[in-house]
Amino acid sequence: MTKTRYAIVGTGGRAEFFYGSMVKDFRDTSELVAICDINQTRMNFTNGLLANKYEYHAVPTYKADQFEGMIRQEKPDTIIVTTVDRTHHTYIIRAMELGCDVISEKPMTVDEEKCQEILDAIKRTGKQLRVTFNYRYAPHNTKIRELIMDGTIGDVHSVHFEWLLNTQHGADYFRRWHRDKRNGGGLLVHKSTHHFDLVNFWLGTQPETVFAMGDLMFYGKANAEKRGETKFYQRATGNAYAKEDPFALHLDSNPNLKGLYLDAEHEDGYQRDQSVFGDGISIEDTMGVMVRYKNKAILTYSLNAYLPWEGFSVNINGSKGRIEMKVVEKSYVNAGGEKADEGALEGKTITVFPMFAAPYQVEIEEGVGGHGGGDPVLLKDIFDKPSDDRFKRAASHVDGAMSILTGIAGNISLRTGQPVAVDKLVKF
Repeated sequence: MTKTRYAIVGTGGRAEFFYGSMVKDFRDTSELVAICDINQTRMNFTNGLLANKYEYHAVPTYKADQFEGMIRQEKPDTIIVTTVDRTHHTYIIRAMELGCDVISEKPMTVDEEKCQEILDAIKRTGKQLRVTFNYRYAPHNTKIRELIMDGTIGDVHSVHFEWLLNTQHGADYFRRWHRDKRNGGGLLVHKSTHHFDLVNFWLGTQPETVFAMGDLMFYGKANAEKRGETKFYQRATGNAYAKEDPFALHLDSNPNLKGLYLDAEHEDGYQRDQSVFGDGISIEDTMGVMVRYKNKAILTYSLNAYLPWEGFSVNINGSKGRIEMKVVEKSYVNAGGEKADEGALEGKTITVFPMFAAPYQVEIEEGVGGHGGGDPVLLKDIFDKPSDDRFKRAASHVDGAMSILTGIAGNISLRTGQPVAVDKLVKF
């Protein structure tokens, strides 16, 4: 069997999700041939994990300015992009121009201009781009798709979707590069792309009009000062003020975080443990969105990043009844523990309320692994021969674009106070 040759650009916290599975579970079909990053220390740490944790050989390393040389030298079939979100388009486009297919971590990119550049490159090169929406593969989310496809509640008219990020995971977006909206498009793009994709996936439709409101209302120095805080610090590691702060992240207490970030700081100055109550935060932590879809369904959506528990609830109303789902997820910090703990479940329920019959609980398959059991299924779909999938969970570049365009339109609406027509943002 000919193995697919992969190279990964970006060796931060998300990269191990891909290369760890590739070299452990899919050696018969897949081969990691190179890694690329702006930071050599981080790549050296990655090679250490490959050797010591996964019993794989070290692979050639290339700095970011050697990306094209890496492709020419190592001849990968597919590039996996796990860099900072604002650079996704650069690597996606150049990889396709050099003859590679691409797998991109979500979000595909952060604004409409970069999205258009990617769409144009796909048309120009004929190469394929997949976006890794692991939540589609979680058994409970697939079950919602199945119930709607089977007409359980008839035609869907409205969805109310509330996502809760807690004071561990939610706070983490305000410690690191995500806190600058230029890097990830804010949580409406970086995080909500998962949620908007789920609605597109469940309903089999695309967004038409978006209106959003939101602000930074909890994190940031000004909000802390309003609550009476007087002790502040720039970063947590080694800072006395941070020792008793439940929001602090101490990089020196976690070998993985230390190796990936603290030990690598001398190269690029990136600090992974900034105070969530510092200055310089330009993303929102409290957001509400309304969306009308092309099938005329309406979504009301909220995202808050400082709540007491982690998870979501979704209520779907149709012409023949209603579906209610509640999911509680384990809390986690990216790259701070086992990958299987990211988005792992503590509880889940789906209840169907037929129009003229008694409500009933829906049996849900027990998934194993991160993101509600979706991670292992997604990884098999990527690195192994995919099987026929009635639910069509593999996400194309169109799916990737439609998920981010909801959040991008939301960001425009935040700035202008006006509803935004999604079809006017890009041309397919």
